Amino acid sequence: MESVSEGIPLPPAEPAIEPVSEPAAEPRAPVHRHHWIVRVTHWVNAIALTGLIASGLQIYQAFPHFGQKGKVYPVPNPFDMYSFPRWSRLGGWLAGGLQWHFALAWVFLLSGLLYVGYMLLSGEWRTLVFRPRDLPRATQMQLYYLRLRRDHPPQGKHNALQKGAYTFIIALGALSLLTGFAIYKPVQLWWLTALFGGYELARYWHFVAVWLFVGFTILHVTLVLVVDPASLRGMITGWYRGRFPSHGA
Repeated sequence: MESVSEGIPLPPAEPAIEPVSEPAAEPRAPVHRHHWIVRVTHWVNAIALTGLIASGLQIYQAFPHFGQKGKVYPVPNPFDMYSFPRWSRLGGWLAGGLQWHFALAWVFLLSGLLYVGYMLLSGEWRTLVFRPRDLPRATQMQLYYLRLRRDHPPQGKHNALQKGAYTFIIALGALSLLTGFAIYKPVQLWWLTALFGGYELARYWHFVAVWLFVGFTILHVTLVLVVDPASLRGMITGWYRGRFPSHGA
């Protein structure tokens, strides 16, 4: 008995489908991101600021109470009963802390002036200053950091959150220097001390600025290491090759 399929041509066999491998992404060419003045002043300010905070804690250790000396307050100041650990203080004692603090303050001031001067003369301040139109972009960038947005928002040299942070930290540095001089020379610079509401309030402003610097530093270092570690190499060498290319200003 003949087979039913005899004489009926079989369909040609389908060719085996080979997996198609996607071409490897070409390495992004490095771009020059930071001028040497920006890099030098960044690291000088980082070292000076660390010493200023440590020596400031040593000075604060001598008289932690806010207010007039010798005055009895009905509510005790909790800082009076707290001692900052020795490893966090610089100077060893009050006079040593004062000497370190004043010396590093001038380094911080001169380095900051050099940085600001370069940004103004080179025109790079336009890529750094936070403007009202950056607010929606900052919101989208925050969503990306919180993993609520998958793709990285387009940005220029700095994203909107970075511009906000850098603008804030420059203003905070100016506040720290001005309040520092206000409590350093309250008689000679009486007008500056009065601008901050007097000696006691100027000391409050100076103290708050210290902890804002500490908080900013912790957040800044964390984001660099977790989100974009290539930016650390860029601040050392000046050249950047990272995951987030610029998409225009």
